Amino acid sequence: MGNNKAHADQKYIEALLKNDSIVLKEIYTKFAPKVVGYIKKNSGGESQAQDIIQETLITIYKQAREKKLVLTCPFDAYFFLLCKRKWLNELKKNTTKEVTINEGIVSINDESDQYVEETLIFEARNELFTEVFDQLGKACKELLKATFTIKSMEDVASKLGQSYGYVRKKKSLCIGQLTKMVQSSPKYNQIKNLL
Repeated sequence: MGNNKAHADQKYIEALLKNDSIVLKEIYTKFAPKVVGYIKKNSGGESQAQDIIQETLITIYKQAREKKLVLTCPFDAYFFLLCKRKWLNELKKNTTKEVTINEGIVSINDESDQYVEETLIFEARNELFTEVFDQLGKACKELLKATFTIKSMEDVASKLGQSYGYVRKKKSLCIGQLTKMVQSSPKYNQIKNLL
């Protein structure tokens, strides 16, 4: 991202991470009405808009937690564009006719657009990983989940009642299987083409 200096609106990202109810309320008060208005003008309703807002905040939270998101553009532009893209994707999924969008309310700058792209790619990767991970066998899932939370392989082996050598080899095989499944998914190429 452009420069690495955090925008003053980084406080909204921090509020999401800390579950700061006062600042979260401010997000809903300041930024949600614009999203609700946009969705209502573009084939949606109040409850659909609230769902998009909630999904977007969860996505931003996950990216902030896992990727240490540092916002260098206004939160409003980033949040609105992300909600807008999610709504457009929702419309495309649920309709066979062409979608006409009222663009009168859009505020865009290149930096917020870049953040939105990165967030959408991040979300698509997470969805693909979760989808493929759920298809793994029980033993692989159990082993990999243990390695996600327990740092030491010796402790993982102990917890699973297996030898250290077996756990290391099995982890390698499971990661290989997971990687192969991810790369053979049609979604994998779609995500790669976004990069």
